[in-house]
Amino acid sequence: MSATAVRTPAPATAPPGARGKRLKSAGLGVLAWVVGLLFFLPIAWMALTSFHSESDAATNPPSFAASLTLDGYREFFGAGGGASPWPALINSTVASLTSTLLVLLLALPAAYALSIRPVKKWTDVLFFFLSTKMLPAVAGLLPLYLFAKNTGLLDNIWLLVILYTSMNLPIAVWMMQSFLAEVPVAVIEAAQIDGAKLPTVLARIVAPIAAPGIAATALICFIFSWNELLFARVLTGVVAETAPVFLTSFITSQGLFLAKVCAASLVISLPVLAAGFAAQDKLVQGLSLGAVK
Repeated sequence: MSATAVRTPAPATAPPGARGKRLKSAGLGVLAWVVGLLFFLPIAWMALTSFHSESDAATNPPSFAASLTLDGYREFFGAGGGASPWPALINSTVASLTSTLLVLLLALPAAYALSIRPVKKWTDVLFFFLSTKMLPAVAGLLPLYLFAKNTGLLDNIWLLVILYTSMNLPIAVWMMQSFLAEVPVAVIEAAQIDGAKLPTVLARIVAPIAAPGIAATALICFIFSWNELLFARVLTGVVAETAPVFLTSFITSQGLFLAKVCAASLVISLPVLAAGFAAQDKLVQGLSLGAVK
């Protein structure tokens, strides 16, 4: 018998193109982590400073090994005899949640008319909505102040609700128009054949299908309302003071209380961070809705 040589297969090697794609993907991943850490670093710095005493927080360069304390949070919540932050936090909550709810109630039928049942020249309508955001906010500050003064609405939380609703409505209509454009028209027509009226179609058909987009719109409107400072600073005083306005009261002529400011900033940021964390899946779905079919 003649012996035959047994050939062993050569080890499989990845093609150069696949190897380059893996390296590119790894490089983009590292870059994303670096950018994420750069964005997170100021938040972590603020959180660490909030647990330091005022003397340690004012050192330059800062001391990472300084002892931790809750004095900044105690002073923020009025333990040292200062003003209580709860009225300002409640005002911000009422103004932000109420205005966001009103924005959704008004933007949903408007977006429905511009997407599923488009009106004539609907692109011009959308541009008009967006053009209202091009005016600098400070340009309308004096007329709004005079109007509030003459109507007795200064230092009134409901004035802020109306302002925040009107400020966020154009953005909400613009966003929800693109979200509602992805709703299947056949489903709506089937509901209308069964006798469903427009309110029923919006509440039971359109809203559940476009829930991720509505959640993303609501979150963005809530963040804009919660963080608004200019109008709240000028149009409110004591009764309707919001959380950002209350935060500025820590910057006085006596100095900057850095630890207390960091503690107050962290506490005031928690509602927005909690809302974003709770709705992060809906936010990602909503912002990417329609991007991939």
